[in-house]
Amino acid sequence: MKFGVFYELQLPKPWNEGDEHRLFHEALEQIVLADRLGYDHAWEVEHHFLDEYSHSSAPEVFLAAAASVTKNIRLGHGIRQVIPNYNHPARTAEGLATLDIMSNGRVEFGIGEGATRLELGGFNIPAKEKRAMAIEAGEQIANMMVLDPYPG
Repeated sequence: MKFGVFYELQLPKPWNEGDEHRLFHEALEQIVLADRLGYDHAWEVEHHFLDEYSHSSAPEVFLAAAASVTKNIRLGHGIRQVIPNYNHPARTAEGLATLDIMSNGRVEFGIGEGATRLELGGFNIPAKEKRAMAIEAGEQIANMMVLDPYPG
């Protein structure tokens, strides 16, 4: 059996000065503790425009911070929004490769298509096309990571 932690960085209102800073730094301290206790992985999601539900709009930055203060725990980047309106597949592959280097090979990766109307609408993504767009982007990201050279 493997154990891990999963973060969405929820922050209910009302918000006070410093709440978001505290939220991020407490989560980072928890990942350090999980690493010390031998947990296997720590996952961070990506969400946008969801005020209280998630303050995790830049998980790659949070995971890079976690990589700098941990030694063994695997760092899960997911669910990463991979539809190009959210994140271009080439930029996602570059970010993953860089994070993997900075973490000494400890990156896990999971993709998603997005779910809420608020998130989809904020990036002008047609709900009926989101699944096909996510599958295509996921395939291209995987190809970018393994094909040398990537044929485009």
